[in-house]
Amino acid sequence: MNTRQQQLEAFNRLLDIMDDLRAKCPWDKKQTIESLRHLTIEETYELGDAILNNDFQEIKKELGDLLLHIVFYAKIGSETTDSSSSLTTGFDIADVCNEICEKLIHRHPHIYGDVVVADEEEVKQNWEKLKLKEGKKSVLEGVPKSLPALVKASRIQDKVKGVGFDWEEPHQVWDKVQEELQELQKEVNAGNPDKIEAEFGDVLFSMINYARFLKVNPEDALERTNKKFMKRFMYLESKAGELGKPLMDMTLAEMDVFWEEAKRLP
Repeated sequence: MNTRQQQLEAFNRLLDIMDDLRAKCPWDKKQTIESLRHLTIEETYELGDAILNNDFQEIKKELGDLLLHIVFYAKIGSETTDSSSSLTTGFDIADVCNEICEKLIHRHPHIYGDVVVADEEEVKQNWEKLKLKEGKKSVLEGVPKSLPALVKASRIQDKVKGVGFDWEEPHQVWDKVQEELQELQKEVNAGNPDKIEAEFGDVLFSMINYARFLKVNPEDALERTNKKFMKRFMYLESKAGELGKPLMDMTLAEMDVFWEEAKRLP
């Protein structure tokens, strides 16, 4: 592992390169905070894939890409001083670092103050209480509006748990899942599209809640299932190709033979 001095030198090298790119590269000179946004989102998802694959080499590369974006935003921020900008004042990478340092110190009084906590749950509860003291009107203000719905549901439930709004036992949550499933089936039988959608959403929300009690990340669980399904389906496609037979010309029984083979693969 690198020493702290080597780490600082590497970070300083990245800052120097960013300065060069911003000054000399036509593409980098053209970028704005808005134009980088979608690229940052893509990089975040790529990091997520690497984490799910437990690929540390790829995680290292994707973290580098994200770090570049952070430095890039800070560089643009340091150039933003005119009143026409959406940013009221400029900032640089030091401001970014100091901002998060101050927040971490303030949000961890059990480390940097005299607060005593028993476990991680008390840490989370104190975190949410401190955020409200900082002027936030709701614990849900910290949930980004643009989050994918499944991730957002998980974050919402985690946030309200931090202030004590939660079930006491896992079986209570499972009972709620069963209740929502029955309500969904009722609306399916009635054939009301709007109510079916509403009840289906309730089922998903309750399942995500149950996942939390099982200590399962629903986003990770679903993505692993997506990958598993894709791998098996592509095996099915390859076998159909070997037979020279399009999938649409195969019966479900024929496809199921190869699907079962795929399930036995490592």
